[in-house]
Amino acid sequence: MERVNDIERNDDSHERLDRLADISQRLLERARALGASQAEVSCSEERGLNVSVRMGEVETVESTRDRGIAVTVYFGKRKGSASTADLHEASLAATVEQACAIARHTEDDPAAGLADAELMARPGADGRFPDLDTWHPWRLDADEAVDLALACEAAGRQADARVSNSDGASFGSGESLSVYANSHGFVGRERETQHSLGLALIAGQGEGMQRDGWYSIGLARADLEAPAAIGRRAAERTVARLAPRSVPTGEYPVLFASEVARSLVGHLLGAVSGGALYRKASFLLDSVGTRLFPEWLSIDERPLLHHGLRSTAFDGDGVATRDNPLVVDGILQRYVLGSYSARKLGLQTTANAGGVHNLQVSANADGLEEMVRGMGRGLLVTELMGQGVNGVTGDYSRGAAGFWVEDGVIAYPVDELTIAGNLRAMFAGIEAVGREFDPRSHIRTGPVLLGRMTVAGGG
Repeated sequence: MERVNDIERNDDSHERLDRLADISQRLLERARALGASQAEVSCSEERGLNVSVRMGEVETVESTRDRGIAVTVYFGKRKGSASTADLHEASLAATVEQACAIARHTEDDPAAGLADAELMARPGADGRFPDLDTWHPWRLDADEAVDLALACEAAGRQADARVSNSDGASFGSGESLSVYANSHGFVGRERETQHSLGLALIAGQGEGMQRDGWYSIGLARADLEAPAAIGRRAAERTVARLAPRSVPTGEYPVLFASEVARSLVGHLLGAVSGGALYRKASFLLDSVGTRLFPEWLSIDERPLLHHGLRSTAFDGDGVATRDNPLVVDGILQRYVLGSYSARKLGLQTTANAGGVHNLQVSANADGLEEMVRGMGRGLLVTELMGQGVNGVTGDYSRGAAGFWVEDGVIAYPVDELTIAGNLRAMFAGIEAVGREFDPRSHIRTGPVLLGRMTVAGGG
């Protein structure tokens, strides 16, 4: 407890945020004085410590301190942007002047401009936005960070005699402060921490070697799994892949483990994002109001989730966030839009400038073991490779590895497979989603079972 109190006493984050807010106001005033009709400023500061070890030896120790100031000005519908990392007054003034010069020489863009003033997030009666519990600094020194990575690697190497080598363990801890302000009078301050510890191991010998690993990530020190637990999990995953086989090409049920299942949601997000839609580069054009998934499946966005990995009271345009369903009873409710893409499409922003915030996929099944038993015979995918997804057609083809399931039991590891289908059909063919979601992502989904996909193996 004494250590926590020391951190709180030495926490200067509010003073640093005040400094960034003051800089943003000075830049906005200068933009206004130079004739800009609207302006916005993003200021950020980041601190970090990253270490890596391999085979019991330290490989890298890196301490980082970064900052950035970005200014965007609008002269009517003409836009100009410039940035700097230099906080001296002359450099800040030159940055605004450069942004204004660029704006004066660009073409009008009817979609350009700040988000509408009435959509801005509003602080509470105390003048603050809600505390979403995203700030948990961990002020450890390089030696302590190295010790954590070494302990993780040692546990993994000692867990199983079949572990023959290590690709190394890494630890990272970072703090991020940011201020977004615009000429509507909006000033939003955010602070966030993130910590991670991971390990990659190699098992077997010669051509039979296999590589896998495990990692843990979280906003607070308490969110991380113990170094020894990460090491043991990495070893278990690695040795489980030894002596892989292939499978005959055919159509089989495919169960995506939760750590890869979130990629399916990622493909949905790519197809319903504003940029893909106004460029007409999406297989889900004009799909709002249509059924894409089974009736029992819903996907909710929860930006105000306490201690969420992507929680925020406002988006990158300053627009107030709120809990907002994306899919209800299998039906797509909306697109994913910032103010610019919304104007391009003639729609209203969904407060997603900068991305989505804490998506939750509904479940209708239990854990992975129960889902394996229920699928009978098929493929459990634990790794995906390649980028064979066509966002325009929805055609899907990716390399995969994992385990073959027979009679509801994992029979043997498999690799060098290709799984293929079409995303629209894959979404409609989801038979189950498990309740055990992977907490290491802002896309919170459990394992996902598809009734049938084409699996191409070497047999």
